[in-house]
Amino acid sequence: MRLTSFKLTQFKNYDFQSVACDAPLVCFIGANGMGKTNLLDAIYYLCMGKSYFNAPDSLIANHDSDFFRLEGQFEVNGTPEHIVAKVIPRKKKELERNRIPYPRLSEHVGLLPVVMIAPDDTYLVSEGSEARRSFLDNTLSQIDPDYLGQLILYNKLLQQRNALLKQFGESRTYNAAMMEVYNQQMLEPARLLHDARARFMEQFRPILQEAYTQISGAAETVDCTYRSKLSDAPFEELLKEAAEKDRLLQRTTVGPHRDDLVFTIAGYPLKRFASQGQLKSFVLSIKLGQYQMLGQEKKTAPILLLDDIFDKLDRQRVQHLLHLLQARTFGQVFITDTEQDRLAGIIQQTGQHFLVYNIQEGTATQIHP
Repeated sequence: MRLTSFKLTQFKNYDFQSVACDAPLVCFIGANGMGKTNLLDAIYYLCMGKSYFNAPDSLIANHDSDFFRLEGQFEVNGTPEHIVAKVIPRKKKELERNRIPYPRLSEHVGLLPVVMIAPDDTYLVSEGSEARRSFLDNTLSQIDPDYLGQLILYNKLLQQRNALLKQFGESRTYNAAMMEVYNQQMLEPARLLHDARARFMEQFRPILQEAYTQISGAAETVDCTYRSKLSDAPFEELLKEAAEKDRLLQRTTVGPHRDDLVFTIAGYPLKRFASQGQLKSFVLSIKLGQYQMLGQEKKTAPILLLDDIFDKLDRQRVQHLLHLLQARTFGQVFITDTEQDRLAGIIQQTGQHFLVYNIQEGTATQIHP
């Protein structure tokens, strides 16, 4: 899979920009705040229908603009794919594939597999369980459209069930029969989500561990395990046990929306015992593991977006990452950096054809070749 060109109109700090990128490696060079990351986010948006940084569309449109538009020319297994995103924040959002609008935006997810690695990805370890569930959901939604459909259905039912619990709390009433209607509707999507996550983690764990060993060169072992109450008891039983607690707290306290991933190093909690270097290696391993899983399941190499990671990693880890880029069958890679000479030296080691753009205040100018 390859992105051959893309255009931005009123997207973040870009008024209009066209970028030709028909090369295995595409580099964006510039000082911080010039718009390098915004180009990567535009590519991610074309692939996923949303910003990587979960920014609302109202904050994505350029200042004083009431819309933004993205357009990308892709090639997937030899077939051209023309993708357009037209967004009027708070009013309308439309995705087109080959000039035909999607009836539902979710139908686009998975067509163009993508993985982004950014400096702030340490949030996967440092923040709460929602961040780790989002990682699971992001990966599985790109692999399996049915998973995304069940996730949307479950979240809709969860929202309605929570609204009913809140309504009961405000009115100081409770209707067990009404609650049971939601319980029954949630059983099947909850089971399917749990089963898909459990199967994924069985495959993902050894891939993560291998990637960590290669990137860190370290002897310590790491692990990533899936934690869900649905692994211990049927969801129907969990809902019955939590009924009184749910009524008092006015929210659903059990279910796939409470699942988590547990990260360890040498058997101890990663968040508490890992050094900064070990933490960076672990997070990078998670993302490269995600890349490998997507490639295996989609039968095509995803687009890989690397944002300023050479500025954040020490030289040893950069060398290990380069070795992986050379040794494995990676698809198209987009890289940002603040130092042209450093990035050029890194890229030349891969021996691949590459393009370089200089980014200055929302303008991209090709400087190589």
